[in-house]
Amino acid sequence: MKNILLIPALLLCAGSLAQGKDRPLFVRDSLFQTLSERWEIDPEHYLGNFRITPYKPTYIVLTRWTSDTNRQPASFNPDYVAESPLDLNATELRFQISFKTKIIRSFLLRNLDLWVAYTQKSHWQVYNAETSRPFRETNYEPELILNYGMRVPVLGFDLRMAGLSFTHQSNGRSLPLSRSWNRIIFHLAMERENWQVTLRPWIRIPDSDDENPLIEDYYGRMEGIVTRQLGNHLITLEGTHSLRFGPDNRGSLRLGWVFPIDGFLRGHIEVFEGYGETLIDYNHRQFTIGLGLSLVEWR
Repeated sequence: MKNILLIPALLLCAGSLAQGKDRPLFVRDSLFQTLSERWEIDPEHYLGNFRITPYKPTYIVLTRWTSDTNRQPASFNPDYVAESPLDLNATELRFQISFKTKIIRSFLLRNLDLWVAYTQKSHWQVYNAETSRPFRETNYEPELILNYGMRVPVLGFDLRMAGLSFTHQSNGRSLPLSRSWNRIIFHLAMERENWQVTLRPWIRIPDSDDENPLIEDYYGRMEGIVTRQLGNHLITLEGTHSLRFGPDNRGSLRLGWVFPIDGFLRGHIEVFEGYGETLIDYNHRQFTIGLGLSLVEWR
């Protein structure tokens, strides 16, 4: 747990030192950015190494309601089953921070860059005064990413980048609520005018002590992200799938709408249905609705 928490602190310190006093963190020139601007693909978008930039969305969902509160989390590993029901509210607050920094440009190949990234998502029972407003679940996700920039026409889109990452994700908890897994995630990302499409299939790295058996059959083996810009609004569809059919046809869908409030501050409304909203919920199906504020989105 302590080692995991050191990662974002080290990245922030390194990024702050490299950026200088005249450039703030998460510097952005426009409300929506191209893949080249986000990943420094074209020469005019190079920012240099060790500069902190956005990765996944950064937001706060002020109220998130679920149709089925997971009061007694149960992994398919019998050692990871909660002994008694937890006193949890159906409504809670959720926030996510996510950033990345390039550490090597032209790593082995001219257009191949090496990045490190960190994402943290927390579900906070802030409205649950009876149990002292605990954090229900926090997921920590450091990544090492290889990204290759390109421009290849594909089905009317420009394929702008491809690569892979080594990803560790865990909730930093002890038995019986501990959950973690490691993956190698491949990615392809393309864009056309106001559209962006990202595909992320993965391979799970086997664990000696599997805390979440069959997670691929519930959370999925692949993720797809589609964004559509409509003026100053952004519609996002995120989906995961097990890549299986019949009884193992599972996954999740998240539909989001981001709308302008002031400057780069935006309103955020989302609807989620399926499995794996958090690691502790990897085999728990639910429907959720959330309303909040967003600073950074997928583009």
